[in-house]
Amino acid sequence: MNTDQELARLCAKTPQQKFLPTLMHDFHYPPKIAEAILSEAQDCFQSSTDQLRPGQALGEAPKKMVTWTVDAGAEDRAVQRQHGAQALRRVRIQRLLDEALEQGAVASQEDLAQALHSSTRTIKRDFAHLQAEEMLLPSRGNYQGIGRGQTHKGRILGGWLRGETYDQLERRTHHSGGAIQRYIRTFVQVVWLHRLGWAAEQIAHLLQLGVGLVRDYLQVYADHDQPACRERLESQLVRLRQARTAEKGAQ
Repeated sequence: MNTDQELARLCAKTPQQKFLPTLMHDFHYPPKIAEAILSEAQDCFQSSTDQLRPGQALGEAPKKMVTWTVDAGAEDRAVQRQHGAQALRRVRIQRLLDEALEQGAVASQEDLAQALHSSTRTIKRDFAHLQAEEMLLPSRGNYQGIGRGQTHKGRILGGWLRGETYDQLERRTHHSGGAIQRYIRTFVQVVWLHRLGWAAEQIAHLLQLGVGLVRDYLQVYADHDQPACRERLESQLVRLRQARTAEKGAQ
């Protein structure tokens, strides 16, 4: 292969490699050396710009910055104590995927591997395990067909509305009891405000939630409009109204 052919082959790879002619013609580097210089430069730039900071997801272009709860503190410690490090990583995978989705992004397995300081191969095995347990994982390349209310929070809420106890949900999902209670408490608040006539955007602003998450919760509410589910929800709404009344009386 002559020099011109080698140059054409190298320049056809990516837009960034349009810099190769400058290295070869202006600086008189042979093609192989020019390619090595470019590769090293790309690695240096990527290490400074693509290094995951807390709360950052990469994904493929176009990229979108999201806030991720990589470590949920006491909730994660509880999962690790009760179910082990592997279960904790799988809980975190579900949480990060949902948080990305709530903010209008879809993360890839590579994003998750980087954020969780794990290998992509390990994340792929975790995906296979979770999918075998019928968990829906809204990741890049696996997002089609996953509707609102079908993320891990939605499935936990659906199980609770159908009568599962906190202990049953904790054993089945490996999520901490604190996280499950928080999901349910927030869900009940969303439904209460919805019944008062508040729009999803208003609820999101008041409760400091993403609009997407509010709509997911409202979809769970609509999907479980059956007598048994309504009875369980009503008991929580009564408690919430009583707590609000007590707060007002104390003011």
